[in-house]
Amino acid sequence: MSDRAGQSQPAGTGIRSIDPELLKILVCPVTRTALVHDAEAGELISEAAGLAYPIRDGIPVMLVEEARRF
Repeated sequence: MSDRAGQSQPAGTGIRSIDPELLKILVCPVTRTALVHDAEAGELISEAAGLAYPIRDGIPVMLVEEARRF
């Protein structure tokens, strides 16, 4: 499997890296604080809000309704 940057990934892993520049500008929509990328879980973590936003097909889903509480 190949992602948009042309980097090869093992088929079926579902794990994709987030562009570091994108991660710099993304913030939690609830708290407006920085997010931490958990590549293994495929989520962006907002420690301040206690929410984990999913990354689906390499696209962060920044909707509170889609976030997981932790």
